[in-house]
Amino acid sequence: MSDEVVIRMASEDDAEHLLKIYEPYVMETAITFECSVPLLTEFKGRIKRTLKKYPYLVAVTGDQIIGYAYASAFYDRAAYDWAVETTVYLKRDCRGKGIGKRLYLALEDILKRQNILNLNACLAYTGVADAHLDNSSKAFHERLGYSKVAHFNQCGYKFDTWYDTIWMEKVLGDHDVPPLPFIPILEMIDVIAASNCEEKDESL
Repeated sequence: MSDEVVIRMASEDDAEHLLKIYEPYVMETAITFECSVPLLTEFKGRIKRTLKKYPYLVAVTGDQIIGYAYASAFYDRAAYDWAVETTVYLKRDCRGKGIGKRLYLALEDILKRQNILNLNACLAYTGVADAHLDNSSKAFHERLGYSKVAHFNQCGYKFDTWYDTIWMEKVLGDHDVPPLPFIPILEMIDVIAASNCEEKDESL
């Protein structure tokens, strides 16, 4: 893209724009197994809950949000504090231009500062590509250093088709004993400020 891209922390005020990005993935793809578009109030609540502990980033060019990425709890138990699930969505006409990679690397940088060690991504997967799923998410995560660690067969049903789920993982550091404590994003004001910076585009 020729325009500069800014990656910054999201807010609840961004919810309407992010929901518009997410909606076609729900209605037209099996990339997400969500089958109905969430209400705006629900989507705002998701952003608010995420930002209590984890980063939620948006990519902006001009005055337009073109993508977002966030982390969420891998599992809601204290012993899992050092593991997160990562997610990224882009406007569909902005895919393949390096924005997803930029968002994920910015997210990864903040998560490292939070002392997160394990990044986990849950992806829909199909043995035969179709109009709703082509496994490009798996290839994207592989390019960013994720490896497949689990495969669940025919566990999601959407568009009259059974789809698999795979989990992919990336390890960010050594698992020392004891580990450094997890730091919630609300306690990292300097990181939030640092994320509001302009960056130049890179290609995938």
